[in-house]
Amino acid sequence: MKALIIADVDDLKWRGGSGKADIVISCGDTAECLVLEAARAFMCDCIVAVKGNHDPDTPFMPPVVDLHLAVREFGGLRFAGFGGAWRYKPRGLHLYEQDEVEAELAKLPPVDILVCHNSPLGVHDRPDGIHTGFSGLNTYIRQSRPRLLIHGHQHQNIETLVDTTRVIGVYGHRLLDLPSVLP
Repeated sequence: MKALIIADVDDLKWRGGSGKADIVISCGDTAECLVLEAARAFMCDCIVAVKGNHDPDTPFMPPVVDLHLAVREFGGLRFAGFGGAWRYKPRGLHLYEQDEVEAELAKLPPVDILVCHNSPLGVHDRPDGIHTGFSGLNTYIRQSRPRLLIHGHQHQNIETLVDTTRVIGVYGHRLLDLPSVLP
């Protein structure tokens, strides 16, 4: 299964080429029109997404499926998601306290692939006090052992193995062959 992952793209026009993907995954902070254009360019009808801390507080337009705290199955794999970032400023959309994330993720059943805007705490963090991960994701990884966690927010393309979970940070876009990256 080929997955086109998109995260933190400031542009309103898709400039990432074309091809074939089975699923498009948006990790947030990307205009929905760009995600839909990318899906068309990759001949893909299956689109899942979470909101980032710069996204509007409006529902996704069909056919985009909102994965925030929801579980969906695609191609025999169970996906779920968690959007937003930690509350690094007093006001804003899709911002959460660490204990809120912990409580919400405790209700989420185990899945194969967890799609997030933010990373786990201490994994891919940047030293700016804004791009800091969620401790609740660390707990979820320890308890539920997803095979893969994909995130944006940190503005870097990076991979780390946390216990048995592969954590992939995406900035811009990346085409993944899911069977080859799943531990």
